[in-house]
Amino acid sequence: MSSEGLLKEGKKHVVIVGAGAAGMSCAATLVQHPEKYKVTMIERNGFCGGQATSISLDKEKYGTSWLNDGVQGGSPIFRHTFNFFRRYGHEPQEVKLQVAFGQGKDGFWTNVFPSQLVDQYSADIKKFGKVLKIIKWTMPVLGLVPIRIMLRMFFFSKDFGDKMVFPLIALFLGTGNQTANVACAILERLFDDPNMKLWDYDSETLLPNLPTMVTFPNCDQFYKDWAADLRSKGVDIRLNTDVSTILGRSAKGVVLQTAPLDPNLKDHQVSDTGPTAATETFDDLVLAVLADDAKKLLGKTATWKEKFVLGGARFFDDITITHSDSKYFASNYETSFNPDLCAKPKSEAQDKQIKFAKKEIPKNDDGEPAGYRPMYFTHSYPEDPQKIEMAFDCTNYQHQFRKDNDAEIAPIPFENHVFQSIFLDKTHRNLWTIDQIDESKVIEKKWWHQLGHRWQHYVRVVPGMMFINGKNRTWFAGSWTLVNMHELACVSGIAAAYRLGAEYEAFDDFAEDFFKKYLLLSHGVRYKAGKKGQ
Repeated sequence: MSSEGLLKEGKKHVVIVGAGAAGMSCAATLVQHPEKYKVTMIERNGFCGGQATSISLDKEKYGTSWLNDGVQGGSPIFRHTFNFFRRYGHEPQEVKLQVAFGQGKDGFWTNVFPSQLVDQYSADIKKFGKVLKIIKWTMPVLGLVPIRIMLRMFFFSKDFGDKMVFPLIALFLGTGNQTANVACAILERLFDDPNMKLWDYDSETLLPNLPTMVTFPNCDQFYKDWAADLRSKGVDIRLNTDVSTILGRSAKGVVLQTAPLDPNLKDHQVSDTGPTAATETFDDLVLAVLADDAKKLLGKTATWKEKFVLGGARFFDDITITHSDSKYFASNYETSFNPDLCAKPKSEAQDKQIKFAKKEIPKNDDGEPAGYRPMYFTHSYPEDPQKIEMAFDCTNYQHQFRKDNDAEIAPIPFENHVFQSIFLDKTHRNLWTIDQIDESKVIEKKWWHQLGHRWQHYVRVVPGMMFINGKNRTWFAGSWTLVNMHELACVSGIAAAYRLGAEYEAFDDFAEDFFKKYLLLSHGVRYKAGKKGQ
């Protein structure tokens, strides 16, 4: 049916391009009003979920039958994400996070027990807390300064930045090798903003001891359940379908050219003019894809503002290797407790931390089973210490390795642990340790197109979104609109639906406050409880 025909029926026909967290959240919000919207969602891949994917494992060998290999987990602040999980009976699981940064006496530190590196930079760590307050007080001026410049401005040790600050931010915000260029505002938000912080700043150790984080349920199954529910409510989800170009956007609607996509073709090549190509008209368009893809799709129809804002987002190609090469992992990371890397305790609490790591006590005061079993790791390059590799011991981190074996700690031999090694920015391929991984131990290889959170992003893209959202019948959604988090993707999709006239379903005060702030920042609109967006 044409756009005009739908309007006569009192419905808007909204097309959402992209079926990741942002697109799915947008569709889920719109379908709350079946009398107002007809929703079509177009996705190039053969599945929904974007980067939130799962793979199958050999349960006899690895102790579980599945693994989340894209988005593994997040923070307890991910309220919208968890709300969607629970709608379909999927429950996130808490975990006490253990992290191992660097290697050897000169480079290693952890949040499990006191380390020599933390002792060495104790003065910098204390000063860091004061600088976070200064950044907050001087927003947005100092907030837009790159972290590397800020560290120089306040005379921090270069090694403190290289060995502690950059790896910490890169690991938890997914900023990768662009961390030195990240705006200070993101640094401050990570430690201080109630809606975004992953943990509280610790004046003694920088990263608190064993903070609570959350691991996701089976993402593949969750997104299948979510998609099935949306289809049952009338959403037309077209997988393996390409939007080759946007032909026009006007008061009469949005005109797209679409075509079936053969997922087996190299680089997702598609014929834009073949017999299967179709021209379709919709009332409104939600681009729930990456900024560079959105800019490409808009093509000649893009306004100068859209070109300027979307063109400010820069992406890098990274590769994740899922493998079981325990020898490679042990040679590049501190995977077991080494007393030579432990500093002398300065308090009763630190003494307990050491006993916990050495398993001299059965559990800590929070009831966490004792033992040093890190989940997140970083490896810095001697040639360029501001660039890193990231890695995960998924067996220690993801809950199914424990739950499927009815155990508090995964009872899997280290040689059968499942690891992920993430190599950042293919232009730095010469630095990677990827060739050290035994090919016979590789389970999966996946390339990702990841946002680089450069300071320019927070000067050009983030503040510019409100000037392009809703113009020319077009809305934008995705975590790239602010910071690379699954929760942000969900909120951005809900916000696009709200601006189209759907209601925000309030379920949690914290979540509602987060939505309100995002709506103001990215859309320039103030949220009022119980009011529909326009």
